[in-house]
Amino acid sequence: MQSSRQIAEAATFQSFANCYLREVNPGVPVAHRTPGGTADCIEWSLPRQQMTLRAELTSSSLCGPQHFGRIWCRGETESTWRQFELMSALHSLVHETYCGVEGRVDALRGFELELLMRVLDSYQQTSLFIDKALPAPATGDGFIEAEQSLVFGHWLHPTPKSRQGMAFWQQETYAPELRGQFKLHYFAAKIDLVRHASARPVEAHEITRSLADSSGITSSVGPDEYLLPMHPLQAEALLLDPDIQAMQQGGGLRHIGPAGALFTATSSVRTVYSAGQAWMLKFSLPVRITNSIRLNRRQELEAGVAMARLIDRIGFPKRSDNFRIIQDPAYITLDMPGRSESGFEAILRENPFRGDRGKGVITVAALTADPLPGEASRVERIIHKHAMRSGESLSNACLIWFQHYLACAVYPLIQLYDDYGVALEAHQQNSLLDISAGYPSASYYRDNQGFYLSERYRGLLSGHVPEAETIASLYFPESEIRDRFAYYLIVNQVFSIISRMGHDGLCDESFLLRMLRTHLERCALKMTGAGRDFARHVLDLPTISSKANLTTRLFDVDELQSQNAPTLYRPMPNPLRAPAALSVSRTSHAVAS
Repeated sequence: MQSSRQIAEAATFQSFANCYLREVNPGVPVAHRTPGGTADCIEWSLPRQQMTLRAELTSSSLCGPQHFGRIWCRGETESTWRQFELMSALHSLVHETYCGVEGRVDALRGFELELLMRVLDSYQQTSLFIDKALPAPATGDGFIEAEQSLVFGHWLHPTPKSRQGMAFWQQETYAPELRGQFKLHYFAAKIDLVRHASARPVEAHEITRSLADSSGITSSVGPDEYLLPMHPLQAEALLLDPDIQAMQQGGGLRHIGPAGALFTATSSVRTVYSAGQAWMLKFSLPVRITNSIRLNRRQELEAGVAMARLIDRIGFPKRSDNFRIIQDPAYITLDMPGRSESGFEAILRENPFRGDRGKGVITVAALTADPLPGEASRVERIIHKHAMRSGESLSNACLIWFQHYLACAVYPLIQLYDDYGVALEAHQQNSLLDISAGYPSASYYRDNQGFYLSERYRGLLSGHVPEAETIASLYFPESEIRDRFAYYLIVNQVFSIISRMGHDGLCDESFLLRMLRTHLERCALKMTGAGRDFARHVLDLPTISSKANLTTRLFDVDELQSQNAPTLYRPMPNPLRAPAALSVSRTSHAVAS
């Protein structure tokens, strides 16, 4: 039986190696002879270290992550291969990458050590989360259980569980994987220092007051004060800020402390949930999660309110019965002279999953995550159960499930883009599926940071929400939207479903890719605007955009703050143009009706 350390090492190497394959060196497929037989491998030549690595492919994918097993190494002067430690191989790949980059040696060495430190941090966190992982629930998953189950993290990120700024002793309380609970901290601020907005009849300051009502602290809040909720980690950082201390001494701000209901972290770490509350809250955190310190920018707060108004005014909830946008319709923060953000920025997100309402609603990231050794993935468990209930063959149950998924999680998003020029950053973590019926019956999108409004539709959109004209970060040229939308919806989300089903042996990836092609062809035929152009873009081009997470990490870039970041998106061969997707046999599986 593998230890948590061994499992974490394999996961750490796998996520890094998949980034390396896509962004640095695709390697060469080879057959490696071992005493036990022949192993399919990827071979990487590392000339600057005078060595060659071979990584065993235990399960391959046409469109998603490759799964790796053993590693072998051979020096240029050696005639035989020797087995190599996974983390040593990872270090060799990192070093080879930096050896091939031009620049100051001391700066590059600093970047290299920083990357290695984050890789090791991610590895240690993963090992901890494996030790603490709960067995799959016998009665099925609910919203928060799935949110807190992601022990491995993003499959295409070199440091998926790196969290700089959260001490080991804070993990038990604030890491979603460890399922801790905590009370929010509250500050009372003079009304004239508070900025807030709401797209709902209830004001933001009334919402925050309702969150604290049960604790009795509202009786201590003066008629000239509003309550500001805060994540405990952010509250600790703010209380050390000299400007905040000065405001407290001047009487404009008071720290009340922890109060109200217990909350727990969702998969993003900084968005928190309480089963009995009508609102989730999204905070800034003094923690660097994967690539970035997570901050709520002023424009993001305003975008959430503007987009909530847009969605309501176009009648979207009534137009779509199988796709819903979880809105961020209100915010509250402290205004500080000379600062665009004070650190108090709190986004108020509607909570449609109160009580038992989240039963069977699972983020796509949890559905497609690698299972722990000896367990089945969520998708595999769900489809096996559905096949047994329905009497369908396993392959046909898989195809039916995938058709339902495309209908509720892909088509409505492309239709929204076609009708209104609104594209969504619908990656695995932002996308949820209602699978309470066994197959996907509805999908949800969340995150006010992920709206892309097309310049082509500016006139139409400004008619619905004139205030969006003042939020420059919302509008993008259509060519840029197509690339980003293709990455988030197709590469990050749909391809993850397809590759998961392939790795689990549920269905040939080539057939699922063909089904996706057929679905996109129908979108292109039915639609007349940006959605049609997007579908044709994905279907016809030989490449498709992918996010360069390793490149971002190589130069220690905070992608959310740097204005001079290397290109975050780069082309990769489009699996939908591969021969397997274009010419797959229609008799390889029963075709679902």
